[in-house]
Amino acid sequence: MNEFIIKLADERGRVQEQVHAAATAEELRSRFTQAGYLVYSVKPRSALGRTAKKKIKMETFLVFNQQLLTLIRAGLPIPSSLELLAKRQKDPAFRAQMEDVAARVKTGESISTAFEAQGTVSLVYTTTLLAGERSGNLEEVLARYLEFQRVALTFRKKLKASLIYPAFLVVMVIGLFIFLITFVVPRFADLYNQLGTKLPTLTLMLLALGQNAQHYGLYIAPIIALAIYLLVRWSKTDSGDAAVDRIRISLPVVGAVWVKYQVGLFSRTLSTLLTGGLPPVPSLETAARSIESRQIAKAVYTSVERIREGQPLHSSLAQTGVFPELSIEMIEVGETSGALPQMLNSVAEFFEEDVQTSLAAIMSLIEPVILIVMGVVVVIVLIALYLPIFSLNGVGGQ
Repeated sequence: MNEFIIKLADERGRVQEQVHAAATAEELRSRFTQAGYLVYSVKPRSALGRTAKKKIKMETFLVFNQQLLTLIRAGLPIPSSLELLAKRQKDPAFRAQMEDVAARVKTGESISTAFEAQGTVSLVYTTTLLAGERSGNLEEVLARYLEFQRVALTFRKKLKASLIYPAFLVVMVIGLFIFLITFVVPRFADLYNQLGTKLPTLTLMLLALGQNAQHYGLYIAPIIALAIYLLVRWSKTDSGDAAVDRIRISLPVVGAVWVKYQVGLFSRTLSTLLTGGLPPVPSLETAARSIESRQIAKAVYTSVERIREGQPLHSSLAQTGVFPELSIEMIEVGETSGALPQMLNSVAEFFEEDVQTSLAAIMSLIEPVILIVMGVVVVIVLIALYLPIFSLNGVGGQ
C-alpha cells in the first residue's frame, strides 16, 4: 500500500487535504468520488509529506504540450505520442516524469490521472485534461489550454520586464548609500580628527553613522539577512500569505492593480475550463485555486456557495465586494446572452490591458522619484562632508 495526499471538497464545498493509503491513485480517487466528494488531486506522499519531484518549467511544459497536440492531430495514439516525446526530453527529471506518465497511460490510466500523479503540474491543466476526456474532445481542449498559457506567460513576462529597471535603480541607490557611508565617510572622519576643528551637527551625525556602519556592519548584515529570510519563510505560511495579501490589496494604487491582475487571471482560467466542458461549480473551484490572492480566492469560494443555492454568477461575485464593478457588469451580460466563456475572455483581455497601462504609468512616476531620492542622498552627504571645509575656508579668508 502507498500513501497519497488527496485534495477534495465535500458537499458544502469545503476544500480539505488528507493523507490516505491505497494501492493506486486511481483507486483512492474512485473511492472518494463514489462517496460523493469532488476530488481535485491525488499525489504520492514522500517521507517528508511532500512530493519529491522537481517542478516543471512552464516554457518546457508548453513546448511538450504543443508537440503532443501536433502528434495527436497527426493521428498518432496518445500512449505512443507520450513515449516518443518522453525520449526526446533533455531534462532528466522531466524525462523521468513523462516516462512515468506514458507507462501509466499504457496500463490503462487516464492521461489526466497520470499527469496528476506526478504532483508537478497545475490543477488547471489536469482539470482541463479531465474535461477533454469526458467530452471526448481532448484535442480541442488541449489547444485551448495552450493558447491560455501562452497569453498568461507573455503577460507575466511583460510585467517582470517592466519591473527590472526600477529594481535596478533601487539597488543602485542602496549600493551608493552603503558605499558613501562605509568607504567615503570614514576617510573624511580621519581628516577631521587630524584637523581638530569643531564640526557641525549634520557632519557629526553622518560621521557617527559611518563609524557605526564600519564597526558593526559585519554584525548587522547577517541580522538583516536573517530577518529577511525569516520574513520570506513566514510569508509562505498560510497566516503570513494571508497577511501579505491583505497589505498588498490595501496599498493605494498598487492594490487596485493587483486586484485587476488577479481578476484577469481568474476570468481567463474560468473561460478555459467552461469552454472545455467542465460544469460551472467545479470550474469556479478550480479557477479559485489558480488565484494567488487569498482574499480574492476566498471571495470566489464564498460565491460558489451562493451559486449552489441558485444565484447567478454575477450577483454571487458582486456580493463578495472584491470584484470590480465593470467585471460584474460584463459577466452579467455574458450570462444573459449565453456567451459567458467569450465574455470572460473579454474581461481578462480588458483587465490585462488595464494592468499594463497602470503599471506603465506607475513606472513612469517611480523612476524619477528614485532618481530624485538618489540625488538628495548624495547632496546631503556631500554637504555634510564638505561643510566643515567651507567653514575653514571662510575663516581663513577672514
